[in-house]
Amino acid sequence: MLVRMAVEAYASGFADRHLSEIEDPEGTINMKIHNIFIAALGSDIQYYAALVRSLDSSLGNMLERLAINIATLSYQVYQEVQGNLYQEQTNFIAQLLEKYKSHEQQPQVNDYLPLRKITSNTIISKRHDSDYYLIDLQKNIHYLIELKIGGDLDNKKARSEKEAILEQYAILSNSIKSDSAAQIKIYFATAYNRYGENQPWEQGRVKQFFAEEELLIGSHFWNFICADNDGYAVVIDEYKKNAPVIVKALEKIKSVYLKHD
Repeated sequence: MLVRMAVEAYASGFADRHLSEIEDPEGTINMKIHNIFIAALGSDIQYYAALVRSLDSSLGNMLERLAINIATLSYQVYQEVQGNLYQEQTNFIAQLLEKYKSHEQQPQVNDYLPLRKITSNTIISKRHDSDYYLIDLQKNIHYLIELKIGGDLDNKKARSEKEAILEQYAILSNSIKSDSAAQIKIYFATAYNRYGENQPWEQGRVKQFFAEEELLIGSHFWNFICADNDGYAVVIDEYKKNAPVIVKALEKIKSVYLKHD
């Protein structure tokens, strides 16, 4: 049901947005259709080329929201982490990331455990937006997840993403310090495997800063979010059943713009 509702709402909103821009010279499609090199390939390609970037971006946003809605069925869900961060913790993180950058050290999940034991009188109050901060109350585990739909990160972004999530880890460590039994786990996730499902995922720029155990790629991400080993299969099956709704919206947009042209 959640997948169907997400797809239907997305298709309706996507169509309404683009149809409302038909007379707007700065609309998403109208800003791109005057590329003479694309136009020479034919009207169909011209309009789909204009739509594809918007489709890719907005579809990714829809999948992020869908995953959040699904997660609420099994976890407490938050999208920010706020609290105290010690200067010694930021120093520790900077030194650790420098070792990853220089290949002096390969990332391991135990590398940042010392963050939970660091204390200091030099306190920084900090807030981080989080893609997914989930709490499994039954297992007493806090999860911090950084989601990139396709997983494509350059070196600079990979480092900054790991820095941000480690700072969130440190803030959580300080806020739950009285609960020594609580666990905190961090993950880098993708909504699909850009190399093909069940194929090795070799995004070296990410692996320079994230350990293998910190990766939730494609099906592993959806299984985790659904808290079910069949979660990915269920989500994909439902999405495929409802995908024609999006196709219909695309056809409607194309027909209106081609007629208008």
